[in-house]
Order: sequence, then structure tokens, then C-alpha cells
Amino acid sequence: MTVSTTTPQDTRRPSFWYGLPVGYISMDLNPPTEQLLEVINQLRGLPDGQREEADRALRLYAGIVNQLNTNRVQACALGMHPNDAGGYTTSVFTVSTLPTSGSPKLVVAGLAGSASDGKDEGTRPLELPSGLGYLSEKRLPAPRSSRRPELNDTLPSHIWQGIVAVAAPSTPELIVLQMVTPDLDSADDYRNILLGISRTLTFTDPERATADGRPAQGSEAPTGAAAVMRNDFG
Repeated sequence: MTVSTTTPQDTRRPSFWYGLPVGYISMDLNPPTEQLLEVINQLRGLPDGQREEADRALRLYAGIVNQLNTNRVQACALGMHPNDAGGYTTSVFTVSTLPTSGSPKLVVAGLAGSASDGKDEGTRPLELPSGLGYLSEKRLPAPRSSRRPELNDTLPSHIWQGIVAVAAPSTPELIVLQMVTPDLDSADDYRNILLGISRTLTFTDPERATADGRPAQGSEAPTGAAAVMRNDFG
């Protein structure tokens, strides 16, 4: 699945594309009431075990959606994957932009350098097709609901958070890819998913293969970013 993120020109943010693996559904950060009711009806139609896991994931999403809307988040996807125990693991993936006071490439280079020197535990540099980036991962207390505190007992106590940041090519911003899951035992798997998505990140439309920007005609094999997406996610 290829996802494009295109923002209005007056925001001066670049357009970028990335791939999502199977098991992720893009979520609306400002969903209409009708859409929420449709999701709830779909959850009600799931078998008992799946419905419980899906409801847990939806509550996790609802607990952090307010934070997403205030932190320049441009896209959000909810993930659900079967685990070895016969149940499901859940995750939330987001893409956001982070303004910088100087050159974003220098910011990334500085953070990546600190990671290489071991000064920032849990962080390491990344060489990505879209440029130099870095990976940061932490175990954090799970967000709590202030509006509906009765739900807090059903939420996980901690979450795993992985972040990949890459410099935007033409604006003083970082593109931040974040993966969060309450399943701490599956952190390695979700780190690999996050890294796979980050390798597909591109600032060039993967459907455009010609130098003048026109869509390629009759192309049988993908090249560039499109090939990377196919390699990572089929």
C-alpha cells in the first residue's frame, strides 16, 4: 500500500510518500460522527476475541488523538496483526512534521552523531534512501484519559514508542515517523515495521519515473522508491 501526504502550498510543507504494510488502516484525525458509528458497528460484528482486541486498539487511539491534533500530525494509521498466542497485537503509526530553527539536515546529523557516540541511549543513526535519519525508541507510561477516567483501568500501563526522523529537502522541518504499541513483547517486530516504512519514505512521487515529472507509460518494473516499497512490503 502506497500512501501520499500532500499539504496545501501555503503551509510550505513538502509532499512525501511512504508505504504501509498489510494490517494498517488509515484513520481520520477529525472523523465525522457517521464514520465513528460505522467503525463501532464494524467492531460489533467481529468475533468476541477479535472485538475485544479491536476495542482496546480503538480506545488507545482515542486516548492519544487529541495529542496528535496538536502536534502537527498529518497522517495516522491503526495496525492489528495476529500473534503467536492466537490473539492480536495492536499499534498506532503517525507521520508528523517538526519545525527546526536551523537546517534540518544539520539537526539530524547532530542527533545521529550523538547516537553514534553513545551519548543518547536508545538512539542510533540511519542511512535511508531519502537521506540521513535517526531512530529513537523508548518505553513510556501509557497516556491516560482525563475525560473518561473509568477507561484508564482498561488501558495498558506502558507503551513502546519508536521514532524515525528525516530532514525535509526544501523546508526547515523534520519528517517524523512514529510507531506506538502497548505490546512490549512485540517491540522488535514493530521496530522492524517502522524501519521498513522509513525505507520507503520518498519526496518524489513513485508513480513518476520520467525526468520531466510526467507519469511513466508502459513501465513493467518499478524503479527507485516504487521498487523499495515492493521490496519491503510486496
